[in-house]
Amino acid sequence: MTYNKKGIEDIDVTGKKVLVRCDFNVPLEDGKITDDNRIVGALPTIKHLLSKKAKIILCSHMGRPKGEFNMKYTLEPVAGRLAELLGVKVTLAADVIGEDAKSKAAALKSGEILLLENVRFHKEEEKNDPDFSKELASLAEIYVNDAFGTAHRAHASTAGVADYLPAVCGYLIQKEIAVMGKALSDPKRPFVAILGGAKVSDKIGVINNLLEKVDTIIVGGGMAYTFEKATGGNIGKSLCELDKLDMAKDLLEKAKKNGVNFLLPIDTVCAKEFANEAEQAIYNTNDIPDDWMGLDIGPKTIKAFSDALKGAGTIVWNGPMGVFEFDNFANGTKAVAQAVAESGAISIIGGGDSAAAVEKFGFADKITHISTGGGASLEFLEGLELPGIACLNEKN
Repeated sequence: MTYNKKGIEDIDVTGKKVLVRCDFNVPLEDGKITDDNRIVGALPTIKHLLSKKAKIILCSHMGRPKGEFNMKYTLEPVAGRLAELLGVKVTLAADVIGEDAKSKAAALKSGEILLLENVRFHKEEEKNDPDFSKELASLAEIYVNDAFGTAHRAHASTAGVADYLPAVCGYLIQKEIAVMGKALSDPKRPFVAILGGAKVSDKIGVINNLLEKVDTIIVGGGMAYTFEKATGGNIGKSLCELDKLDMAKDLLEKAKKNGVNFLLPIDTVCAKEFANEAEQAIYNTNDIPDDWMGLDIGPKTIKAFSDALKGAGTIVWNGPMGVFEFDNFANGTKAVAQAVAESGAISIIGGGDSAAAVEKFGFADKITHISTGGGASLEFLEGLELPGIACLNEKN
């Protein structure tokens, strides 16, 4: 998918009421924010609107309150953190489209910020209910979507409101579609994709799409064992999707036909049980004993994968190489993160666990672009249309 959407600078926002959909779905512990990356990611768009003296109405979801007002998921901590980061007052509405939100939105002056309460307190949000979308849109004169993390969902605040207001993308979405769009349509070569995670079924569409575009594809994590078994290997009690063996064979065949170098693990760090302290042994990936399971890539594989990343022009990475949450089985993911960081390539991390891994191992500052949306970036890499972007106004 290539997008040519209007951005925040293509529309006059001066003195206008602007509804901005952000992704403030941040992790909380005891009501305290433990990682404010998503809030920081929204700042460029908010600061631009402040500089233009817009009247700013922010909205977001948080967690899964299941369509009810559950104050465990209030955006109050977000309002506090935003005010600290911006150095301006951020008023929190007590509701989303109720009396409090409407009266506070109506009273907004230029350069002021109102944050609506959690949009998922209404079940109509996830149903993309047109009446709810219309009520939400009625608070403002312009809509800006800057929530890439939810752009693959057609919800009221991510897509529905665009039916009722001029709709453009904020800086965060602009950056996501520019960087990932260029990687897919005009990559600097060689183009290498690294895919990991547990299931092949989650990534079939992505592999299929990337096999048309990449020079090399590297597969690690639990999904590698399905490919290994499909080619006749013994994988012990490693993760495997038995109903996807034919699909795995087809993908390997397609890679061959397209001249794509398809790399699978050569050796594997195995354990008898799924636990950090479990006894370890290294086996060839196609010859794992029956009562052992693969939990990470082995040293020969680390070398082969790292070598394949040297001299790459563009690297896209989605999914860890093993059970990196267990420190004793995190070595493969860490080594690949280091190889990506040192490659000198244009490097793109597709959100989710891979983003968590590069942060955890301290390589985030050496990555060109870390996507803010796991599911959205996967669907983007798959070539699917994202409803939260498709609904925005086209550039003329």
